[in-house]
Amino acid sequence: MPTQVPTVYKQECAACHMAYPPGMLPAPSWRRIMIGLDRHYGTDASLEPAQVQQVSAWLLANAGTYKRVREEPPEDRITRSAWFARKHREVYPAVWKRVSIKSAAQCNTCHTHAEQGNFDEHQVRIPR
Repeated sequence: MPTQVPTVYKQECAACHMAYPPGMLPAPSWRRIMIGLDRHYGTDASLEPAQVQQVSAWLLANAGTYKRVREEPPEDRITRSAWFARKHREVYPAVWKRVSIKSAAQCNTCHTHAEQGNFDEHQVRIPR
């Protein structure tokens, strides 16, 4: 996770899912997400214009540029990206539906250091 994470990003975005490291998506995906906050995956996640500007600038400045993230995933969903599917190919679909996990979007449920941007597979603990 980059330094100087905007407080509004931690407060607002992490209210429904973890505050994802911006390097998980390319800039065009973050741009579309921030433009469509009023219809954010079935939820109104609108922010004040100044907050949108602040968070957008930070996301775009820290967006993923390395090879596996350059590809824009379907619906701009991290969980639909090719690299995510590859990294989680051994996780059965039923696991994501466990009450203790809720969905693939809840990275910090299994990745114990995800809040710090550390997704080391040796620190994964899949709850029952």
